[in-house]
This record gives sequence, C-alpha cells and structure tokens, in this order.
Amino acid sequence: MEEVELDLTEQEAIRRAKLDKYKEKGIDPFGQKFDRNTWSEDLKAQYTGLTHEELDEKNVIVKVAGRIMTLRDMGKVAFMHIQDKKGKIQIYLRKDVLGEETWEVFKLADIGDIVGIEGQLMVTKTGELSIKASTYTHLTKALRPLPEKFHGLQDKEEARRRRYVDLIMNEDSKRIAFARPKIIRGIQHYLDNLGFVEVETPILDPILGGASARPFVTHHNALDMDFYLRIATELKLKRLIVGGMEGVYEIGRLFRNEGMDATHNPEFTTVEIYEAYGDLSSMMDLAEGLLRTLAKDIRGNEVFDYQGKTLDLSKPFRRLRMVDGIKEITGIDFASITDVNEAIKLAEEHGIELGEHEKNYGHIVNLFFEKYVEETLIQPTFLYEYPIEVSPLTKKNKVDPRYTDRFELFINGKEFGNAYTELNDPIDQKERFINQLKEKELGNDEANDMDIDFLESLEYGMPPTGGIGIGIDRLVMLLTNTDSIRDVLLFPHMKNNK
Repeated sequence: MEEVELDLTEQEAIRRAKLDKYKEKGIDPFGQKFDRNTWSEDLKAQYTGLTHEELDEKNVIVKVAGRIMTLRDMGKVAFMHIQDKKGKIQIYLRKDVLGEETWEVFKLADIGDIVGIEGQLMVTKTGELSIKASTYTHLTKALRPLPEKFHGLQDKEEARRRRYVDLIMNEDSKRIAFARPKIIRGIQHYLDNLGFVEVETPILDPILGGASARPFVTHHNALDMDFYLRIATELKLKRLIVGGMEGVYEIGRLFRNEGMDATHNPEFTTVEIYEAYGDLSSMMDLAEGLLRTLAKDIRGNEVFDYQGKTLDLSKPFRRLRMVDGIKEITGIDFASITDVNEAIKLAEEHGIELGEHEKNYGHIVNLFFEKYVEETLIQPTFLYEYPIEVSPLTKKNKVDPRYTDRFELFINGKEFGNAYTELNDPIDQKERFINQLKEKELGNDEANDMDIDFLESLEYGMPPTGGIGIGIDRLVMLLTNTDSIRDVLLFPHMKNNK
C-alpha cells in the first residue's frame, strides 16, 4: 500500500520518530490499562498543610495518571506537572530511584504525553505538595504538541471546533463541562423529590407540534415516511397525564431549524414538566424553587453576578402582564384596544413589519413586547397573559379570552422558561389547530400541524394541568457565568471551516 505523505511540523516529526524508540524498548507507545487510586485535587484536599516531616512519617503511597503539562529536566532529576480530570499535581523524578532503563523511557517524554506515576507524597522546599516517583509508566504518546502554555486556544471559534484541546488547556472550559451534568442531576433530584417521574418520548415524530418553530425533516426508509426531529416534547408528555401518570418530566434534545446566535443552537436541551391538578401558579412556584435550589448548589448563593450584573433570585420573582409591560415602556395600553386596524396602525407607526399571518391583535402585542420590553427584564420576571394567537396549546384566560394563562420566565433579558395552564378542552384545542393551519397557509412556517391522536387523547379527559419547559443550555449559561450557548455545549454546531 502506498504511504500517504504527511505535512508534519518539525515538532510532529520528532515525536513520530520516537515511536520506534518506544517499540525498541518493548513499550506500546499508546499504552495499556493503568490502575490509579486517587486524583490530584483529592490529594491536595487531604494533605495540603502537612510538613515534609509529617508526610514522610505517614509514608503515603499513591498511584496517579494524567497528561504532562510542564516538564523540567535537570539531568539526573526532573520535575513535571501532570493533569487529571480534577486538576494538576507536581511529580518529582530521580534517575537513581527510577533506574537507568526507566529513566531512558522518561527521557522520551514530551509535554502532552499521558503517563502513570506511583510514588510517595512529599512537600518540596517551596512548599508544593508533590509525588516522588518510584515508578514511571508511559501510557500514550502525544503526536501533536499542545498550544503554548500561556496562550492556549485564544480563538474562540477554534476552541469550539477543537473542544478536546480546549478542555486540556482551559480550566474554565473544564469547569463548565463538569458543571453542566451537575446542574442536570440537580434538576432530576429536585423533581424526583417532588414526586415527578422522568420519562422518555420519541425524537422522530410524524406530526409537527408542541411549539412554534421550523423543523428538521428526515425520511424513514422502512416505513417510507417523512419524520420531523421533534421541536418539543409537550404533546407526548400530556398524553401521559391523560394516562394517569399525573406528574412527569423529560430532559432531552430538541431540534429547530432556525438561526444561530449567543443563545440559540439548532439542537438544544430542555426539561419539560407536567403536573396534573396544577396550573400557571403551580408552575411559577416550581420554577422559583428549582432555580433558587440550583443557584445555591452551583453558585453558592441565591444572589450572584452574571456578566457584570447582580441577579437576585432570593426574592419572589416579579409577575408582570405582557400588556402592562408594554404600557410601562411605550405608554400604549393594548388592553383597551379592541379594533385590530388600530393595532395594525400602531405597528406601522412604530416600524414593526407584519407578515400576513401577523396582522392580528395577538401577534402585534407580542411583537411590541419583543421590540420594547424583553431586553429590559433583567431581574427574574414571570411575564404572563400571552395573546391567544401566539399560544395555541394554552387555556384561555377566564377574564379576557383574548389572552391565555401562559407565562414566560425572563432573566437578564432572555427567556428561560415557557409555562401554561394547559388546554384540556378538546373542542377548543381543535379550533386552535385549525387556526394554526390557516396561519400556515398564510406563510407561517412555524405553525403547528393538526394532531388528531392528541385531540383523541384529550377526549378521554385530561385533568387540569400545569406545564413548563425550561431551557437547560441557557440555565447552564446563567449558573456558570457564560455569555454564549456555544461555550456550554461540548460540540456546538459550526460553519464549515474553509
């Protein structure tokens, strides 16, 4: 077979040349299993503060493994720092302790290699907790050098494309990566303790529903059917409420074929929660309790800094009607407007362009909110009573049927959650679906399809129910003080790197 020519840097060529030297010594350059028994930060937590004499008396023997991050070879002694998943620890190596043969293996080491160390804990003259190596085991040769120590991957886009290098070099990236599963476990623990049951629903769905969004479409060959990648889990989860499960939630990926920015990625993670015999106020209480608990667990306090702003989750979240929020900013009282032509005229006067499906009261109110109010909601705010036109799955408000019992939770000008008193009237729900189909004909490519099976399930009777969806990616951003969704996703979607 003809060998492929590689365009190697000088450093890469030197490293590859060492592969044969390992093999000559009977060592696999890419290693075997290594039984370590501890991690760097666990050792520091337990033994930092002890003197050299105290540690020597304890004779603590440990086995660690990790990546070489620094290396100082001074002839017959050497120092290195190795990095494991929890942090770094210094290794002290002596030729007379390791022996001639092992020392020759060590001399082949480069920064970035992965090694195993067994040795005795000690404290150096400078007071640094270290391991005096009694055995040195080469585990994996790194054929590419790491970025420079003090620069790492400074280019954000490059860091996101090569997350594996970013995690090696950037402690903050590693902090976020480990915080995310902790946040998800916190959500599960909180909901489980309230008696909710975690379930799973299909990702492929023949019906577009549960939210207003453009979908991804795929084809199932065996069934010869087109499917959507789900844009929400809502309609499946509400079927489970009909079935008597009473309290359910799902943490999972959703897929929306839409734009990308600091808070939007085409695939993202949410938790959707449904509670039989609940309503909008139940979901407000649940959301407040969940976010406060996570803030204490992750940030250590219900009051914390986010991107230079102090956010206070300790107080009851503000509750604001959408039309009242618009009135506060613009002076326009949409609650008193009953003529759609008057609403259309106001939109024109304020430079708000309307699509054909948006020339109605509800869409105009929502567009005013998005233009003037949304970004002003810095402290946690439940914005409620959304117009019926933009809430096809929500129960009508008893006082004014132009609105629904729906809220969205806003923090720092961004939406974090969307909640309803769920619509459980199948006759009303069918009318809403019909109106969605009319909007689709007028050009709204985010409108819901008619879900006949869901309507049938409602006809068996769904108890009064509260439901909420919370964006986990944005929640991770908030709780890790991160300003881009791409930095809380290990592998965000990126444009082709041409």
